[in-house]
Amino acid sequence: MSTTHSKLAKKFLENQQYADWHDSTFWGLRMKRDKMARELPEWEQLRNKASEIKRHTLTNIDIYLQKFADAAEKNGVEVHWAKDAEEFNEIVYGILKDNNAKKMVKSKSMLTEECDMNPYLEARGIEVVETDLGERILQLAHQRPSHIVVPATHLTHDDVGELFEKELHTKKGEHDPTYLTYEARLSLRDEFLTADAGMTGANFGIAETGDIVVCTNEGNADMSTSIPDLQIAAIGLEKIVPDYECLSVFLRLLARSATGQPSTTYTSHFRKARPGAKKMHIVIVDNGRSKWLADDDHWETLKCIRCGVCMNSCPVYRWSGGYSYSFFIPGPLGINLGMLHDPKKHSGNVSACTLCLGCQGVCPVKINLGEQIYKWRQTLDGLGVANPQKKMMCKGMDYVFNNPSVYNFATSSAHILNHLPSFIVNNGLNPWAYAHKMMKFPKKPFHNEEES
Repeated sequence: MSTTHSKLAKKFLENQQYADWHDSTFWGLRMKRDKMARELPEWEQLRNKASEIKRHTLTNIDIYLQKFADAAEKNGVEVHWAKDAEEFNEIVYGILKDNNAKKMVKSKSMLTEECDMNPYLEARGIEVVETDLGERILQLAHQRPSHIVVPATHLTHDDVGELFEKELHTKKGEHDPTYLTYEARLSLRDEFLTADAGMTGANFGIAETGDIVVCTNEGNADMSTSIPDLQIAAIGLEKIVPDYECLSVFLRLLARSATGQPSTTYTSHFRKARPGAKKMHIVIVDNGRSKWLADDDHWETLKCIRCGVCMNSCPVYRWSGGYSYSFFIPGPLGINLGMLHDPKKHSGNVSACTLCLGCQGVCPVKINLGEQIYKWRQTLDGLGVANPQKKMMCKGMDYVFNNPSVYNFATSSAHILNHLPSFIVNNGLNPWAYAHKMMKFPKKPFHNEEES
């Protein structure tokens, strides 16, 4: 059974100063996105085009997957197919074992987070080193990401400084971000030089050429693939796009939506193993995706390009933090993905939505995220996880709204509650009383045309 989002959000809000900072930080990213969108007159055309490309590719995914695999194999790449997380982890471990690899450096990959790859490999004697700075911080802190683009943003520079003192033996009390970044680079440089294998995720896979495309701001993907002799790329099957012309549409949308940049600092293309290195491997992962593609109500979630703008726009995420969600991806996207993975386990997240639909209004590929969350809510009773209080309230509202005389009496007499002492209305029995005060009811309902 899922832990309800509201309980975890209440814990997050105990530190109001931090909650204010969290809200302003992500709203700032959203504002940068809006500025970028306004600077491109063709912005909405790009969104429409991106949505159409994704719809076309996903509805013909069998064709494009085979085309991608064939092109990659012609480039000398060994392509593997994983039906689920267990098979994916087994394949990666098998590649490492066959090549006597004991240490692997990897760039950021939400797919490996989804499949719990790191603990699987570590339990079998493989050292895995995250090389994205945010992910490395979280790995040292034994925490999961709180956002898909800026995963360690919930930690202050003092938090990171204290962590580095313990794990990297940095100067005590020296928490300047520039210094901490420098020390992280020194530490990671040694990891790159001593690794036997490197792994990347994939932002896109190009069906026409068999390329893996990775977008980063730190260059760690390039370091992970240019130094170790063995290269592995992990890609969810939904990341395939037809060709470079289609890729150009997504590249104009991705960084602008995610961080308000015209482009990421590095957009790296990997087609084959570099000269002198061992073979490059690509693992294409399903892990439920083909099943979701057949779901008429929720297949559009697979259009996602992982920009995170839905989280930056969501008032609930901004005021409750990433750890208030039970799924490892938070926000509107995470609510939908969590329900696709395990609806009973992650049902407690579907209440974390005001249905403002702001998320789908800014989504670069126009996923109907809010509408999907509404549909998930309609399934809760059938799953046996509906909130009893809400069910009772809905029955009461149904009775009131279907009986005009009762409705008219309730609305015309509601103002009497204004005269009750505050402690009677604003107490623990009234959930609205937490962080709110009861509204004042008007003496005359808005639908009453009679004069006061």
